[in-house]
Amino acid sequence: MIGAVCTVAAIDSNDPVLTALRGPGNAALSAASFAVVAVLIRRGHVGSLIGKLLVLLWILPPFALLGAQLLFEAGKREVLRTEPALARSLGRHFVVGYTSFDEVADLAEKGLIGGVYVARHNVAGRTAAAVKAELAALQARRRAAGLPPLIVAADQEGGIVAHLAPPLTALPALATLVGLPPDLRQRRAEAFGRIHGRELAELGVNLNFAPVLDLKPAAGHNLFDHNTLIGQRAIADDPAVVGEIARAYVHGLESAGVGATLKHFPGLGRVRSDTHLFDASLDAPVEVLQAADWRPFREVLAASNAAVMVGHVSMPAIDPGRPASHSKRVIDGILRKEWGYQGLVITDDLVMGAIYQHDVCTAVVEALDAGADLLLVAFDGAQFYRIFTCAADAAAQGRLDQATLQLSDARLQQRISSQPASPRVAAQRAGD
Repeated sequence: MIGAVCTVAAIDSNDPVLTALRGPGNAALSAASFAVVAVLIRRGHVGSLIGKLLVLLWILPPFALLGAQLLFEAGKREVLRTEPALARSLGRHFVVGYTSFDEVADLAEKGLIGGVYVARHNVAGRTAAAVKAELAALQARRRAAGLPPLIVAADQEGGIVAHLAPPLTALPALATLVGLPPDLRQRRAEAFGRIHGRELAELGVNLNFAPVLDLKPAAGHNLFDHNTLIGQRAIADDPAVVGEIARAYVHGLESAGVGATLKHFPGLGRVRSDTHLFDASLDAPVEVLQAADWRPFREVLAASNAAVMVGHVSMPAIDPGRPASHSKRVIDGILRKEWGYQGLVITDDLVMGAIYQHDVCTAVVEALDAGADLLLVAFDGAQFYRIFTCAADAAAQGRLDQATLQLSDARLQQRISSQPASPRVAAQRAGD
């Protein structure tokens, strides 16, 4: 049984759930397989049929790992060889997490991505100066290729989600401000935004995936929710208070030249499932959502230039069986047409279980056709090659809505051209 499990794991070693198998994990699995084979042979088990089958079974994992890696490299090579015009046309819609500077720099230079996501592992054990130099080098490579600046995104909410702290300042969650008098909590929220914005801009980050506008759940912690943890990240259960604090925070963030991202529309406060691992459904009536959950989103959008992150929760009342992140009825129908919102729409991470355990290619194509401007591939950047291939194949087959893509391109261009630069970056560009 252990041998069978190891073989299956080796075959699926490039799955995002098995990221721990990569690198040293692959080597350890191969070494363990050969060790078991050696023990079986030494003890004379090859003399029986069952023994021969066991030896064969334990030989499979190293070769399955090799096969999986060869397939991955072949797919990666095809993406890197994408025709330049197509690469730049589709690539601007992807924001990608990374572990290798050289690899992501290659993607940036070829126009295969429009942005990078800076995660906890990118800053762990490093100084702010080192991270800043790395991001500046990426932008320099981008300029040398004649391409627009990269969107550089991060999750710096405060509280339990402050992925760049350290080296940046670890601020408490915005929820800690709720008990203060209204005028004081607004000043404090704006100050939090200014601190985040100033530090992020100094680092080279120009888009923060914050603040969280989901309403704080009434129920206690769900034992199966190990990642979303909205109860600890949400500001409050009162839409008016959420909107007030978030609006002030966004103003502070934008004053430093860093964009805000309101998340996770249409709201995760009423959702019990963890979309990092499972499907989730938002079953509340639309009238209730409009009066409560969506109120902070509309208020803050009306008073800022914030982007919106759309979550992987489905809404049976609007589009049954399809997560909002790739629902045309949600993105185009509600955000674009009903609300008149023409800012950036970003999907939540496409490497989450609510998407990746299904047909990820369908999600990619539907998200682009729905009017999502940026597709996020954060947790496991290696999945970018598969996800980009989905978009490239759809483009080759004429399955992408070109009119929708052109509108999205215009929004991205507008965002890039209107993105204020910090004084240091402005001076650097002038020098270039």
